Amino acid sequence: MNADLSNLQAAGPLAVAIVGAGPSGFYAAAALLKALPGVEIDIIEALPTPYGLIRGGVAPDHQSTKGVSRAFARTARDPRVRFHGNVELDRDVSLAELRAAYDAVVLAIGMARDRDLEIPGAKLAGVFGAASFVGWYNGHPDFRDLDPNLDTPAACVIGNGNVAIDVARVLLKTAAEMADSDLADHAAGTIRAAPLRDVYLIGRRGPVQAKFTNKELTEMGTLADCAAVVDPAQLPDEVSGEMPARDRRLADKNLATLKGFAAGAPDDGPDNGPDAAKTKRVHFLFYAKPDAVLGEGRCTALRLERTRIEDGRAVGTGEFFEVPCGLVVPAIGYSMAPVAGLTLNAASGAIANRDGRVDPGLYVVGWAGRGPSGVIGTNKAGGDRIAELIQADFPQGGVRSSGGKPGRAALEQLLTERGLRRVGFADWERIDTAEVAAAPSGAPRRKLTRIADMLAVLD
Repeated sequence: MNADLSNLQAAGPLAVAIVGAGPSGFYAAAALLKALPGVEIDIIEALPTPYGLIRGGVAPDHQSTKGVSRAFARTARDPRVRFHGNVELDRDVSLAELRAAYDAVVLAIGMARDRDLEIPGAKLAGVFGAASFVGWYNGHPDFRDLDPNLDTPAACVIGNGNVAIDVARVLLKTAAEMADSDLADHAAGTIRAAPLRDVYLIGRRGPVQAKFTNKELTEMGTLADCAAVVDPAQLPDEVSGEMPARDRRLADKNLATLKGFAAGAPDDGPDNGPDAAKTKRVHFLFYAKPDAVLGEGRCTALRLERTRIEDGRAVGTGEFFEVPCGLVVPAIGYSMAPVAGLTLNAASGAIANRDGRVDPGLYVVGWAGRGPSGVIGTNKAGGDRIAELIQADFPQGGVRSSGGKPGRAALEQLLTERGLRRVGFADWERIDTAEVAAAPSGAPRRKLTRIADMLAVLD
């Protein structure tokens, strides 16, 4: 598929391609615009829609978190930047072609795959990785047809991080609580019809090691028709052990919140506490390691082994128990698809790199470079670092001499020759306008969830 671009060499602005239009890609673009006034940036994205996890990963009921997209839009409208949506690496253009066309290529492709749940029964129907499940309810085109069967009274969400708590909250909130969200219509209908009454949040280690941010954890105690249930016997009197000061502050806050849940949680008796009338429960199960998903054809239960902490690790005790459920969502991490010609780091699963530099002229940023860690704002420092590297490698301030690479002209020639449909940023804004105009009362938008429907807006 590689094309010969040697005849297009020209002088002009430093040509940079950023592959991926999520937070890490946009932060890198903004930093480059500031550091190199003469730069010309092309942002290449597989979907017709920009913003990556802001659109497809952030919980639909956390609209304030999505506000950073306004800053990304300002970057996209800069005359030195051009957005090329609906153009996929390896499907439509190869990395070798991009490297031949651009002085610098920045990979900001994230990690789109779920880390495998490596226990017996993990492939049974009713088991969905969090990346897929979150993509489904967020209307990501790749997961639009996941079609999970939620006809079950109980679900198990494996993990003690914010993704796990997001999944539980979206499943347990009432329709009224989700009315001002951008939950995809197909998911909203399925969740509303589900007989779910109990969701179990399962962690191999204890409450002190949980990675929930306290804001998200506290929110679980404010749901309209769901009570938070914690076994007080699993809660220590105080946080102990060596840890960074920041981690200790988080653990102290989370422990206090969980103690509040334990003190106020209703039991099965009548009129017990202010939450007794609520019909749903979110159960925080600590010290429990998934051992097997049980069932024939479809999951019917999750078997767990009780654990204890030794030297910071969860060690099995040999005591097992089962939680009946028809849905299991492992939120245990992410992985990435191999990229032709690149090596993945065995430990992190990310593209092998040296502080952001992969090879001369090739860089990586975000999860693709460091692994799946941090929050959206974490990517800003990574973008700044990439700008520093490129500034050091091209010290002319973003303007190169003759003999440089053709950049945008080469990409657009390739797309034209291949008959590919590029979606520009102005096109995306038309899609955005259509989604906002179709929104139900109080909601920010009604998402288009199929690429054909997005392109139909432009036609």
